[in-house]
Amino acid sequence: MSRIDSLLAYLVQSPKDSFLRHALALEYIKLGKDDEALELFTSLLKDEPGYVGSYYHLAKLWERKGRPEEAIKSYREGMDVAKAAGDRHSYNELQMALEELED
Repeated sequence: MSRIDSLLAYLVQSPKDSFLRHALALEYIKLGKDDEALELFTSLLKDEPGYVGSYYHLAKLWERKGRPEEAIKSYREGMDVAKAAGDRHSYNELQMALEELED
């Protein structure tokens, strides 16, 4: 059974599990299935906007799709969430990626 198959099986039991959805999206990215990953990250953050780690990956997907405005929005939203959570590491990572995009 592949990692994707395993994650999908777990998601049948816990369809709103943010960790599982994030992990599945990352697996889709590895396979070049950006649309599937984008959909997962978007729905995950709609359901759980405090899941900081997904903002970076969502923004990178928007960048790859040639949609910098959406990427900037995702980076900024992630920075706001990270700041509110006191997560300086994530905040700095998002800020550096944002600055690199805006240069």
